[in-house]
Amino acid sequence: MFAVNPLVAAVDAPPIPAAQAWKAGYNGSLGPMIDLSQAVPGAPPPQAVLDRLAEAARAGEATRYGPILGDLPLREAHATEARRIYGGGIDSANVAITAGCNLAFVAVAMALARAGDNVILPTPWYFNHKMTLDMFGVESRALPARAEAGFVPDPDDLAALIDARTRALVLVSPNNPTGAVYSPDVLRRFADLCRQRGIALVLDETYRDFIEVRPHDLFADVDWGDTLIQLYSFSKSHAIPGHRLGAMIAGQPFVSEIAKVLDCLQICGARPAQQVVTWALPEMAAWRAAQRAELKARAEVCRAVFGTAPGWNIRSIGAYFAFVEHPFAGLDAVAAAERLCTQGGVLGLPGSWFGPDQERFLRIAFANVDQTALRMVADRLTALA
Repeated sequence: MFAVNPLVAAVDAPPIPAAQAWKAGYNGSLGPMIDLSQAVPGAPPPQAVLDRLAEAARAGEATRYGPILGDLPLREAHATEARRIYGGGIDSANVAITAGCNLAFVAVAMALARAGDNVILPTPWYFNHKMTLDMFGVESRALPARAEAGFVPDPDDLAALIDARTRALVLVSPNNPTGAVYSPDVLRRFADLCRQRGIALVLDETYRDFIEVRPHDLFADVDWGDTLIQLYSFSKSHAIPGHRLGAMIAGQPFVSEIAKVLDCLQICGARPAQQVVTWALPEMAAWRAAQRAELKARAEVCRAVFGTAPGWNIRSIGAYFAFVEHPFAGLDAVAAAERLCTQGGVLGLPGSWFGPDQERFLRIAFANVDQTALRMVADRLTALA
């Protein structure tokens, strides 16, 4: 029998399928399963988007390879949208289109770090980030984000973690798993320290379109490309996760290096989705605004449901997720999540899957279901009290 790379073999199995398996233990007595586990849009995109995806897929050009860094019209459209949101000097040469945001992170990790280096991740972290670094033999160095601070890490804690082998700090805002939104001031302080210490700030803004305020002004810096690498996903905002389309914005010299990695990983992003998103960025802006308003309303329902349930305590809630403290004394996070699923018909993810010292918490992806389904959760939490 051939040997598997021990770095890969040592990584835990993908978490979502493990949680999905608990559904088989629920007898349906409280009604249909309410799945609040994976971050996925609760409904497909508008019919106009679906029609254009079908039309684009039928075109012969869609079957051909495209440019490694993405079709130029989408790179230009994404740069235009970024300038509208952030200001600053961003153009198509700063953009790389990827087969999903996870692949963008893999490419960045490969380009920045090698085995024996370290990358700093706030805890709780996004588990795919940690899995990727583990596979590459790169140390994930924990920067605690504490519950009492709303799970926003403190920039004052960063300096002591940086050494000669540190290559980057990775931040996710709005955050996965906690939903926490880092303020522009916090992001500025992190960026300034990264610049001073000569490391990259990798800022994953997958959920940025679900907040109503300007996330930060870091792109206004003349030398932003010396420090900042932004990751983004079209999946959530355009409700097309199955089409795997993400993006990176970085300094042009780094984008040139990323092209080498992408040529080995993907060659090019999916052509039909690139064409449709190029159209949808300006044309579907009103629909995306309505989606943002709907998710804000769902967040308020989630806050009411978990905030008034006996023993449950919302410690952070934001654009897509809530991080809630469970009431099951004596149960670790995995056992608590499994009990909620098998006895209550509500599937969330254990906090411990997002890093150390998270046994008291569950991640709730409230964006997955409509407000009616969220309100049904209330009775199920009460039944488990």
